[in-house]
Amino acid sequence: MAIEVMLMDNVKKLGKAGEIVKVAPGYARNYLFTKGLAAVVTEAAKRRLKKLEAERAQRAAEEKKAAQEVAKKLEKLELSVSAATTDGKKLYGAVSVSDILAAIEANRGVALERSQLSIEDSLREVGEYEAAIDLGHGVVVKFKITILDEQATAEA
Repeated sequence: MAIEVMLMDNVKKLGKAGEIVKVAPGYARNYLFTKGLAAVVTEAAKRRLKKLEAERAQRAAEEKKAAQEVAKKLEKLELSVSAATTDGKKLYGAVSVSDILAAIEANRGVALERSQLSIEDSLREVGEYEAAIDLGHGVVVKFKITILDEQATAEA
C-alpha cells in the first residue's frame, strides 16, 4: 500500500519539487518527512511549496546577479604566468590550477574555487591556452593563459 506525498525538494530517482508521487509509508515517514523533503498532500503543503519556490527563485536571481558582477570584473582577462623550463619550451612541472587561481586573485581580486575553473589542456609547455570559469547560473567567462619561460622573462 502506497501513500501520496508532495515533494518539497528534488529527490534523486523519485522526482522534482512540486510533484505528487506515491511512495511506501515507511519511506515517507522515516526519510522524506524527517528530512523535510516531502509533505502530505494538503492545501497548506501546497501553499508552503509555493512559498519555497518563490524563495528559491529569489535566491537564484540574486546569485545570478552576483555571478554577472564577478563576470564583469573578469572581463577581458588575460593571464601571463612565468615558469621554469628545461629547454625553453617544456616546463619542469606544470602550472597548476592553484597557480592560476592565485594569479586571478592577484590580478583581479576575485577569489574562486577549484571546481569553477576548467582548462582544456595540461599546462606543461610554454604557450597559450584556453580556460573557462563557470560562475554558475549559466555565467561562463572564457580567457587566455599565456605561459612564459621564467629565464626569458628575467633576461628581458
